[in-house]
Amino acid sequence: MAVVDFTVSGREPYADGVSFGDTGAYEQIDGLMTFAADPEHAANRGIVDLDKAPRDDEGRVRFTADFSVVVPVDPARGNGRALVELPNRGRRRMVPVFNRAPASAPVSRIAHPGDGFLFKRGFTVASIGWQWDVTQSDSMMGLNPPFAEGISGQTIVEIRINDRRSTYQLSDRGIHTPLPVVGVDDPTARLLVRDYEDDEDTLVPSDLWSFARETESGVEPSREHIYMEGGFEPGKIYYIVYETDSAPIAGAGLIALRDVAPFLRAPSDINPTPGGFNAMYAWGVSQTGRFLRHFMHLGLNVTEQGELAYEGILPHVAGARRGAFNHRFAQPSNQSTPIWGHVFPFTDEPTSDTLTEESGGLLDALRAANAVPKIIYTNSSAEYWRGDGVLGHVDTSANSDIQEAPESRSYLFASTQHGPGYIGQSRFAPDGSGVRHELNVTDYSPLLRASLVNLDCWVTEGIEPPPSVHPRLGDGTAAQKSSVLEIFRDIPDVVVPDVDRLFYLRTVDLGARSAEGIGEYPAKEGDYYPSHVSAVDADGNEIGGIRLPDIEVPVGTHTGWNPRAAETGSPEQMVPMTGTTAFFSVTRSQRELNGDPRPSIEERYEGRDDYLARVRAVADQLVINRYALEEDIDLMVSNAVERYDEAVGISAEPILADD
Repeated sequence: MAVVDFTVSGREPYADGVSFGDTGAYEQIDGLMTFAADPEHAANRGIVDLDKAPRDDEGRVRFTADFSVVVPVDPARGNGRALVELPNRGRRRMVPVFNRAPASAPVSRIAHPGDGFLFKRGFTVASIGWQWDVTQSDSMMGLNPPFAEGISGQTIVEIRINDRRSTYQLSDRGIHTPLPVVGVDDPTARLLVRDYEDDEDTLVPSDLWSFARETESGVEPSREHIYMEGGFEPGKIYYIVYETDSAPIAGAGLIALRDVAPFLRAPSDINPTPGGFNAMYAWGVSQTGRFLRHFMHLGLNVTEQGELAYEGILPHVAGARRGAFNHRFAQPSNQSTPIWGHVFPFTDEPTSDTLTEESGGLLDALRAANAVPKIIYTNSSAEYWRGDGVLGHVDTSANSDIQEAPESRSYLFASTQHGPGYIGQSRFAPDGSGVRHELNVTDYSPLLRASLVNLDCWVTEGIEPPPSVHPRLGDGTAAQKSSVLEIFRDIPDVVVPDVDRLFYLRTVDLGARSAEGIGEYPAKEGDYYPSHVSAVDADGNEIGGIRLPDIEVPVGTHTGWNPRAAETGSPEQMVPMTGTTAFFSVTRSQRELNGDPRPSIEERYEGRDDYLARVRAVADQLVINRYALEEDIDLMVSNAVERYDEAVGISAEPILADD
């Protein structure tokens, strides 16, 4: 077992000791976990540069990770299952997302309990730090990685900004731990710029920028920053390529995820839980969902002892991508730079890539090791509009749908954005990014909660989940982006992004070298992969996924795309991960005045009571089909009626269970 120590830094009642149904009270235990991995062990040989790190007296590589667990005070009242989450960019997200914590709840060490969904069901919820470039704090969990010795080479950082600024830290979004340049006068460094995602790169003259930062005392040299005279242009995409001699072993985070599972199962003096779990599940959202796909692709769901680490895995809003998680100079925070996360294979089952002539499947290594877990993939519309979502289930020539693995299911939550929507979202994020239209208000959390329960029943009771629901070529529910966007051009006040400036996945030439390096930065991109999205109905709502009452009985059009706000630059581009809600006109006269082809609310429904009855019927059917839970019927109804009230401009009334 690779966990050799756990030092407790805090132990306290969770949520002030509140009792969660039959499970009772929980406590939270925080601390630092120490790992020791043998680089020569067959289970660890896929971790890049692990063999180049310093070793202890037993020949093992040591590193530490933040760890936190919320566990029932009385273990006998728990359900005997543990959920292990990967904090997204250091932030605990599982409890807030599944328990529907208020949007205003701050990111903190103790997650807001929300409605208690996970805890009422008796789950133990653990969080393991895995990302080395997180700026760790009381509320941000990370990994303290081993470093490869005597390594230097090229790396790349993408720069996307929304306001004009002259200084940018050498990391994704300028907020993560950077890889410092070897020297501020690095003669090999290049700064490139492109106008949009698939544009050609232009070399920025070297006399316009430097490795420096603007301070109160003036511009000073810096190994961790880049300075642009006159400021970087908002909306443009920059790539800085430079030499670094800092080589954190990012793949240690993959070991941390794998080895925390057997540690938690086995009771011991250092295990903060009683152990003995009969099933363990791993969950990741967005970045960490991609991390889970990478974990599976490398075949790491097998411990050093040859045992299964996780019985079930839930990658959420990961699309068909992986990430910068296991190559030399990897920065896991990297999001959209074409690199290791953009490469074949995409589907679980083996296929042939007609563009690169490669063959294989995401689960090949796990299948060879007889260690394939039960998997449920959940995605929003945004992952399809991002350009990769459809690759998880179609062939790379867009000729046919790929049969799913018997151990997996895949669900598109129709007409949703990357995160659950709600009324009152700001169009502008703290980093200055902003969208043109109001954000998508559709809350998909009832579907996500049902997916977890279905996975649990699949593992513990052998009850298979309901069939996959996603866009398919065979039935016409998968369509080209250009044809889908045409539907929206007649909707008043909706600006459609430029179809040529959307996100598309392309083949990536990583050069002659392996993951220990790369031939040249930026990686050379080639042919385009299929980039289909869900077809839509006459209202512009998607038909190729699970349709919540908000979509089946709509009061507006909901999308998985939203253009950039004009004031942030490049308004013809799409803002990834965001969506749009455009409510219908309330009356026929308003609709005709606006020239809106979509029937008005008064033309669709006889009134609020009629709308309420239709919504409840859809919610009931989702429960019958097992895409939603009976306990969430009232939640789905309340959500939909809240949108109705917002659309027609009336005050909301409580929705009672017997309405």
